[in-house]
Amino acid sequence: MPRAVEAREGRKMQSSCLNEATQVCLHSCCPTPLFSLPATENTKARSSTSAACRLDFASTTKTSIFPNTKFTNHESLPSLQESFTKFTKAYPKYSDTDQVDQIRAREYYHLSLSNHACHDYIGIGLFSYSQLQNQDPSRNEIASSSSAAPPAPPSPPRKSHFPFFSISFKTGSLKTQLLHGGGEDELESAMKKRIMGFLNISENDYSMVFTANRTSAFKLLAESYPFQSNRKLLTVYDYQSEAVEAMTNSSEKRGAQIMSAEFSWPRLRIQSAKLRKMVVSERKKKKRGLFVFPLHSRITGSRYPYIWMSIAQENGWHILIDACALGPKDMDSFGLSLFRPDFFICSFYKVFGENPSGFGCLFVKKSTIPILEASTSTGMINLVPAEKLFRFADDSSGTDTESSFSGRIQIEPARLEEEVPAELKGLGASENGESEEAADLITVGHAKSSTTGSLEMECRALDQVDSLGLILITNRARYLINWLVNSLMKLEHPNTVGIPLVRIYGPKIKFSRGPALAFNVFDWKGEKVEPVLVQKLADRSNISLSYGFLHNIWFSDKYAEEKERVLEVRGTGSSKVMDKREEKADRGITVVTAALGFLANFQDTYKLWAFVAQFLDADFVEKERWRYTALNQKTIEV
Repeated sequence: MPRAVEAREGRKMQSSCLNEATQVCLHSCCPTPLFSLPATENTKARSSTSAACRLDFASTTKTSIFPNTKFTNHESLPSLQESFTKFTKAYPKYSDTDQVDQIRAREYYHLSLSNHACHDYIGIGLFSYSQLQNQDPSRNEIASSSSAAPPAPPSPPRKSHFPFFSISFKTGSLKTQLLHGGGEDELESAMKKRIMGFLNISENDYSMVFTANRTSAFKLLAESYPFQSNRKLLTVYDYQSEAVEAMTNSSEKRGAQIMSAEFSWPRLRIQSAKLRKMVVSERKKKKRGLFVFPLHSRITGSRYPYIWMSIAQENGWHILIDACALGPKDMDSFGLSLFRPDFFICSFYKVFGENPSGFGCLFVKKSTIPILEASTSTGMINLVPAEKLFRFADDSSGTDTESSFSGRIQIEPARLEEEVPAELKGLGASENGESEEAADLITVGHAKSSTTGSLEMECRALDQVDSLGLILITNRARYLINWLVNSLMKLEHPNTVGIPLVRIYGPKIKFSRGPALAFNVFDWKGEKVEPVLVQKLADRSNISLSYGFLHNIWFSDKYAEEKERVLEVRGTGSSKVMDKREEKADRGITVVTAALGFLANFQDTYKLWAFVAQFLDADFVEKERWRYTALNQKTIEV
């Protein structure tokens, strides 16, 4: 179907899609940026009601949680139990999400045993911790997927790194791989089928390749996209991204003209006038290039209007959707059939709270594949069963078991040979020269036989979020992130003229914000505490945070003075002369980042708030430095 026709068909579908989205929103489901699309007369009333509901949510949050209160001493914070009581009064429907707590207790019990709050996971988990432990070859029992909750061990369980399958790198043409495949075995096919089913992506419309990570997926596409005829690369990111930088560098070498959207200070919303000028073409039939659009910011939690995809499509752009920051069920509200992007990238990690490494997935619309160039690239991977890498003690009988899974899969013994690939690649130097160390080991759960005889992957984490559904997961995240934002803004330095402890970048209390947060901590003099220091101190308190770099920030004349005060220059460590675009990209704000996964609970969120509140003590950092030195530990360098 021609691109102009696709865009017109998409417009016809918007009205019905908006009706459905409005009904969903009024039932407290996650909001969707589809409300930014033009509304018909029949949907205006619903949109007005929806807007009122959103305003009411924000008002309830502000008036119900610590109203008219400022905390100037970390010792004056209400207790966890008192805070939770007020939290559930403000958000009574939070109790409807107790299924998540049951799953966490049964399948991710290591989080409670270690008392660790994980706020640094981005992507979608594949397997549960319990499932991982059941795959450990040191265990004699085979756990079924429906087994009861394991008894809590007396101490935190040791980490298990047994690789049920691993990855091997390969070099080749992305276009050839998409058109003809590349020796895909049954294990790989089973994983691909499970992922595409989870994301609601049709194998009739899209082809998919596995990549080493998110960055590899971006770079792989940049090396295959026809920038000679579609010369522009336009990205929409309010933060520095390693993946986007890899794409930008590769594209620029191939002749692409690089452009970036800007975000208005202080709310960091898309600078619409500038972006529209870059997207819209006076010549409708002119080939434009690649429009890279994240559905929301993985740093600030800002959600972006989907209408930008429609505008770009109408003006001849190919669309790449970056879905790596989506919640585990957000694809249910995306409307893939409505927008039909040309490219789609997402990422998966192993086990929440255990190991964030995993792989990326690059999807390409089948009608778009012919425009790609057949260039040789790296970054694609194969999923490889582990039998070539490891021999178990029970394999010493002399029986040929190289094509079996040594009994740790729920498949009848007589069917093992026909359900597991016979040819397996080991981990060593790959075709592109990557070493074994670079090939990440990935632990997975059970595989099982279907009634058709094909291999199926049991990805228990995906099964869990499927059972919970979009509404429950999104509501839970909404309550927790808005409570955290509100509570952080209640922290204020004592004996000062209202100097806040925390500054939040991007959306604040907002119904439609994502479950990610960018903030900085400031001392009583108004000077920023370095984000890397905040991260290290949080780590001592069993709280995992990250830090990032906000950039592409646009300041109006009204904020000219503030611009010079808040912007910093990112250290490049290079003496090369930078062009104007590079110099602009290196000016921004380093921030602390926190993300709430679907398994986050109120205790995790409260723990982060209580940790940040300790910076109200003017001597907190120095006390921590001395305490750490007294324990004969390495002193943190500030």
